Amino acid sequence: MNLREAVFIALRGLRVHRLRSVLTMLGIIVGVAAVIVLVAIGQGMQNSVNARIEPLANLITIVPQIGNVPGGSPPKNLIDADVTALQKAPEVATATPVTTGPTLVETDTVKFRATIVGSTEDWALVNNRDLDSGSFFEATQTRSSARVVVLGPVVASTLFGDPATSLNQTMRINHQTFRIIGVMQSYGQQADKSVIMPLNTARRFIFGGSDDLNQILVQAPGTADVPAAQSQVIDILDSRHQIKDPSQRDFEVQSLGSRLKNFNQILRILTLFTAAVAAISLFVGGIGVLNIMLVSVTERTREIGIRKAIGATRSAILQQFLIESVVLTSLGGIIGILLGVGLSVLGGVIAPKIAPDSGVFASFAPVVSVPSVIISFAISLAIGVIAGGYPANRAARLRPIEALRYD
Repeated sequence: MNLREAVFIALRGLRVHRLRSVLTMLGIIVGVAAVIVLVAIGQGMQNSVNARIEPLANLITIVPQIGNVPGGSPPKNLIDADVTALQKAPEVATATPVTTGPTLVETDTVKFRATIVGSTEDWALVNNRDLDSGSFFEATQTRSSARVVVLGPVVASTLFGDPATSLNQTMRINHQTFRIIGVMQSYGQQADKSVIMPLNTARRFIFGGSDDLNQILVQAPGTADVPAAQSQVIDILDSRHQIKDPSQRDFEVQSLGSRLKNFNQILRILTLFTAAVAAISLFVGGIGVLNIMLVSVTERTREIGIRKAIGATRSAILQQFLIESVVLTSLGGIIGILLGVGLSVLGGVIAPKIAPDSGVFASFAPVVSVPSVIISFAISLAIGVIAGGYPANRAARLRPIEALRYD
């Protein structure tokens, strides 16, 4: 009997016992599909986050340390002079001052607690933020303390219903009237609750005349220049704040690039872990294949005896049952691949519709990994060989006279 005949007999056996074959393959199908889907979700999430953060990978954020440092002198605030000093550093492309704080914004009919962000005309560019409508304030408006604001979409929709109708409308903050010149695109729930205005305007009308800053945004020329820029930032601020001991710094320097790298490492580990958990169902499916093959050997004992009595060799019997097991698991693997790829594509269609304003999920699309498909299918084939090996060997070792006597 050649290989073609053996495969044909195996397929005929699957057709005869359709329900049993489907139930046996179910564990393989679920296991393969789960591995593919989970790896695709992990890769898709990583790509979605990277797409949002990579434009900011050369961004360094400096924030003041909250509270007194134990054993150190009273902390110094970040001020405009720090920004001026940082702008002169060779590895610093831009340094943007930011002051923030919560406050109540209102119209004649609606009040809303928002976060005020006071900065320069470079704020949107530095943070890779886009406008949905209108325009951002200009350098002349920053210098003249113009009472103009750009709203986050949540603020605009809360105060005016339709964000598009908010342009050129007025709102009040601290009993001062401000004109709305733009609305930002959605960037996440917290960021969408912000009101951005010129730095001098925020100091004059909201936070007082102090030159203190809540944040300094430093851009390196490129992602590869971030470590050098971060080192220069620390050296400059250590010198200006008279820091001798690094443990007593009154400021904190954070790099989004390093955070992105750490996030990707953690996400890869979680993806591999969840895929390994999903692969347990493949092991369970293998036990099901082993059980069914043992049943098949028992049911066909007399057939085995007849075939051996008319000249079938031990290797032919062994080959026949191994092929049946491999055909069973390979079909399960193929169906599992189709199911896993289909669910991944479906997830990419559904996720943006479920959470269109969630930021990451708005552009989320699972990415089917070719290695995950190949590895999961290879494991299903290996299960066929391993789970079918013992029953096949048991069938091949039967003596013809004992098999023919079996009832």
